[in-house]
Amino acid sequence: MTFPADLPWLEVFIFVLSITLVFTVLNYTVLSNDDERLSGFKLRGIYVPEQCNPDWQGEVLLEPSIKTPGSSAIQCYCPANGRLLGLVNPATPDGIDRAVAKAQKAQIAWAKTTYKQRRKVLKTLLLYVKPIGANFARNQSNESYFLSRYVLNNQDTIATVACLDSGKTKIDASLGEILVTVEKLKWTIQYGEKALKAQKRPTNFLMIYKINEIRWEPLGVVAACVSWNYPFHNFMGPLISTLFTGSALVLKASEFTAWSTDYFASIARAALTSCGHSPNLIQPLVCWPETASHLTSHPGISHITFIGSRPIAHHVALSAARSLTPLCLELGGKDPAIILDDVKNLDKISSILMRGIFQSAGQNCIGIERIICLPHIYHPLVAILETQIKALRVGSALDDPDDVDVGSMISDSRFTHLEKLIAEASAEGARCLWGGSRYKHPKYPKGHYFQPTLLVDVRSSMRIAKEELFAPVCVLMRAASLERAVEMANSTPYALGASVFGTNSKNLEKIVAGVKAGMVSVNDFAVYYAVSLPFGGVKGSGYGRFGGDEGLRSICNPKAVCQDRFPSWISTSIPPALNYPIKGAARAWQFCEGVVELGYGLDWWSRVGGLWRVVKNG
Repeated sequence: MTFPADLPWLEVFIFVLSITLVFTVLNYTVLSNDDERLSGFKLRGIYVPEQCNPDWQGEVLLEPSIKTPGSSAIQCYCPANGRLLGLVNPATPDGIDRAVAKAQKAQIAWAKTTYKQRRKVLKTLLLYVKPIGANFARNQSNESYFLSRYVLNNQDTIATVACLDSGKTKIDASLGEILVTVEKLKWTIQYGEKALKAQKRPTNFLMIYKINEIRWEPLGVVAACVSWNYPFHNFMGPLISTLFTGSALVLKASEFTAWSTDYFASIARAALTSCGHSPNLIQPLVCWPETASHLTSHPGISHITFIGSRPIAHHVALSAARSLTPLCLELGGKDPAIILDDVKNLDKISSILMRGIFQSAGQNCIGIERIICLPHIYHPLVAILETQIKALRVGSALDDPDDVDVGSMISDSRFTHLEKLIAEASAEGARCLWGGSRYKHPKYPKGHYFQPTLLVDVRSSMRIAKEELFAPVCVLMRAASLERAVEMANSTPYALGASVFGTNSKNLEKIVAGVKAGMVSVNDFAVYYAVSLPFGGVKGSGYGRFGGDEGLRSICNPKAVCQDRFPSWISTSIPPALNYPIKGAARAWQFCEGVVELGYGLDWWSRVGGLWRVVKNG
């Protein structure tokens, strides 16, 4: 057996070593705590949808749409091939009220649980639910499920469900749904308690007999209104944080991915039940947009996380204002990737760029929407990307797993607008080297496909350089200098994420410091999300954070507590000069001035003078 001479052995070795270390740490620090060991559980209520059967053949809709004439039901279908998945009844205002009430009742007991108990539930989510001796196509309603490693061993089913409902490829599902969810579970299990541990805060000279701390307490019932582009992760992400903080969750999934919500919810509810807790802590629902305001203005909701578009966010914020409910808004971006002239391995970088642009058919809030190149690297990069983009294959990854690179889009509702933006940019001087229009797939004519597109020579003044595309479109722009590259990066209303590629550390730092964004990856794409850093943006990309310490604490009540350091010896007493009714305002004022000087004088003489006034007038 021979190996290629140019195989990057060092990188291969580092990769293998990293994977080994990750699984070792995961096993011994996350899953192997004897106090929280998961043994002997039986998990019931998780049923693999029949549509996951490789032999399943659903009805192909003549006109795929989530709406059906004469019915309020949500029609669920696979956007990659137009096959009907089923119907989901949308929630009503009364249904939302019942969901909030159930969550409130369940949360009372959950708020009293220990971090150890909450970790046990999260560890259960990491475990595999496996039907014993079952034929895949059998009705599994009466079967027991024994715990083994869940997400790690059941990735195929999770990815298949996500692909059926969103049209993405299984590779995209692995990277964007499973990997980041497992990371969030792992981080919360390892570091969540530390993030929420009561924090001591400094005191001052006057309050030296006090101790101060911040306690992160449950809010009660929180809500999450999430987008369709990552149905599994967008469900599990808010759930993991909410449960660990001691709150309950009402999660409104998108009507575009309503079908998968029940399966994902069954995983979480089974984990709770297996650990002896109420499944009502999780209340999944799907509703039409006109009903959503009943949830976002509900007085029983203590916090709302919204993941979606800016126009809808205005409605959510207005609705939440009625009950003064705080918000975390993640509203997408127009993320730039700045390529400096001193990059060393353009082939390697182009591969990262391709993943950043075309993952999930470009429907990625932190996807690369603009590539901004310095002059010397521009034309070589255009040539490489043109070859790579022309080779991309679109289609249904579940039907043709070996012949698909890019999946479908969630719907065709934006195709006309995308085509108009590309045509408009071309008329203004940009060049469309590939794609630029919708694609009618010969095998899947009812699927929603847009051609992978390469648009070069784009300028900041063009609409396509300012609007979020959320599509498989690669936009290349040329900057005359590093300073101009930063200006171009900051020229849109958005400021979510960004990337910069180069070797000169000073230039890289200039970009990092100059780009307006909530997150920046250096010589990489979106890796801040794979290491549980706080996630969110500024400007038109929203406000608030989820992920990391900051995200976990953002859905808590930060209760400030000040108490006596030595309660049996020293406590506060109101001095006679300040007792009501005041007996001599002038004397009381002199006393107050002395207190301020004693506590905050700039030198010791001032403080001594303040002490004298306190003693004299006390």
